Amino acid sequence: MDRSKLYRRFRTLLIANRGEIACRVIRTARAMGLRTVAVHSEADRDAMHVALADEAVLLGPARARDSYLNVERLIEAARKTGAEAVHPGYGFLSENAEFAQACLEAGLVFVGPTAGMMNAMGSKSGSKALMEKAGVPLVPGYHGEAQDEATLAKAADRIGFPILVKASAGGGGRGMRIVRSAAELGPAIVSAKREALAAFGDDRMLIEKFVDNPRHIEVQVIGDSYGNLLSLFERECTLQRRHQKVIEEAPSPTLNAAQRETVCAAARKAAGAVNYVGAGTIEFVSDGKDVFFIEMNTRLQVEHPVTELITGIDLVEWQLRVAFGEALPLKQDEIRLNGHAVEARVYAENPTKNFMPSVGRISTWRLPAETGGLRIDAGYREGDSVSPYYDAMLAKMIAWAPTRDVAIERLNRGLEESDVRGIVTNIPFLSALMTHPKVRTNAIDTGFIERELAVLTQAAPAPGELELCAAVAAILNDERQAAQADARSPWQTYGWQPVGRRQRSFAFRVGHGPEQKIALNYGSGPSTLVIGERELAFTIAAKDGGFDLTLDGVKSSVAAVIDGHELYLRTRNGRFDLHWVDPFGGESEEQAGEDKIAAPLPGTVVAVLAVEGERLERGAPILTLEVMKMEQTLRAPFAGVLKSIKCKVGDIVQEGVELAVVEPAGE
Repeated sequence: MDRSKLYRRFRTLLIANRGEIACRVIRTARAMGLRTVAVHSEADRDAMHVALADEAVLLGPARARDSYLNVERLIEAARKTGAEAVHPGYGFLSENAEFAQACLEAGLVFVGPTAGMMNAMGSKSGSKALMEKAGVPLVPGYHGEAQDEATLAKAADRIGFPILVKASAGGGGRGMRIVRSAAELGPAIVSAKREALAAFGDDRMLIEKFVDNPRHIEVQVIGDSYGNLLSLFERECTLQRRHQKVIEEAPSPTLNAAQRETVCAAARKAAGAVNYVGAGTIEFVSDGKDVFFIEMNTRLQVEHPVTELITGIDLVEWQLRVAFGEALPLKQDEIRLNGHAVEARVYAENPTKNFMPSVGRISTWRLPAETGGLRIDAGYREGDSVSPYYDAMLAKMIAWAPTRDVAIERLNRGLEESDVRGIVTNIPFLSALMTHPKVRTNAIDTGFIERELAVLTQAAPAPGELELCAAVAAILNDERQAAQADARSPWQTYGWQPVGRRQRSFAFRVGHGPEQKIALNYGSGPSTLVIGERELAFTIAAKDGGFDLTLDGVKSSVAAVIDGHELYLRTRNGRFDLHWVDPFGGESEEQAGEDKIAAPLPGTVVAVLAVEGERLERGAPILTLEVMKMEQTLRAPFAGVLKSIKCKVGDIVQEGVELAVVEPAGE
């Protein structure tokens, strides 16, 4: 095919994606002088990527299949806006060969590899056969065309348990199950196929040997249309949960210089097998001695910023220049490795509730400034809403430093200085992860997070004297700032009154724990705080994001967010969530009982796993919901009888809707 039809200069770029990656592509494209077009669903009308682009086109309803996965509407959006090229980002249609071909047939430049390259490398089974022929080391496995359960069972038995059942067209951990015995295989295949079909429209499976205590190493590659193919060093992505990467770093702290060159050479050989053009990633699993090819991602990766920071190369810019038909600007020996970078993915999810996605409006968005080696790639702002329809990643925080230890310290400091409220985030979990001694010493494998989950998600310490005083100070600081709207108000001074002294009482609690009381003495003379028998002098100096609290002569920096009667504090002792007990009473806190089997978030019922009248043991699966593209299984809270099922497969249910009733087993 004529190369000019695949790669040519263009002025207007449509970004066929949303969230953080759409914002990321828009920034580089605009810096290069390109006009940008955003697309969005009805749920994303006011999203950040829509605001950043020069133009925006509504694709359709919130569900991805009706909007971001609708090829015809994307092509039509390009036609309407005069876009000459499409950048697919990652996820959605980024590795969909039919979409790449549709762009070509519509006269659009697809910023990525050709459909043929995607077909060759996008299929896990097909790519493994190709790599075997090219001499790239592979994990023992089955990647044949036959997909019946008997064939898969026979292959699993030959390979030997434990095995990994994986969606051939998958990614991001979807459609993937670890199977440790023959008895687990059948249900695992059914579940993986269902999830793969929902996520990728393809339920073909492959099987490979599961490597115990593995490490995940990947190599960034990029090629141009002139036959130049480069590797840009490797990344370590071993810190994962449910096969989803959580922390990524570059270069890998596991490899020495010789091993680095070996794995990068293998990656170039793998990409060279299809004469690859564009940015891509060759992924390997390591058993501590050898590395084995597992798959190629024919797109930009979420974790590409760590590579950018250690090489000084803007990968999105290089993608666009390759799409222009330009040659890569550097040769392999001109690419230099400088320092170390670490990235953390900030998600709207609750680590203390099995990482359940969190939806709602972001009432507070405070992330540190991008200075001192810190970079923030965000897709949300204060006031934005997180919907249940898409991946829950809010932003990526990336730190660079000359050494790994300093990069980790910078990243952790950035996490500690972040406050996102209105939804629940994994920021405290990420901070706990980065301060774990085994992470610092790189004594990890891909199962590390699951093994250490209890430590990483343990409850915050109980608030002490400093935190209770800080809670009162936060309320006073907030009241004073409100009063400053009226310059004549005497209430700009804490507890001002014309004569005498008075006392104001406060009560706080954590969760449903006991109330902890503290009193403010104010009036003539200095104000003081009273806890038990101790009376402490204090002063407050307001600043952005909080205040300095001087308590009994010791000054402490406090970050504070007040949302109604909920107080979120960050002191030198950590993060604390306190409830300010309404001094006038009347609080109503209706709680769902532990036996209520209800939808934790809006989702779709994809499987009913029990029947009415069935006796269930505690923890027995009852039904499966698809929430934010991931399956969540709801289980019996206690041993009992399933009295009723109040939903059926295919139902779209809202948060809090009761789905089943279980009665306790009789004596």
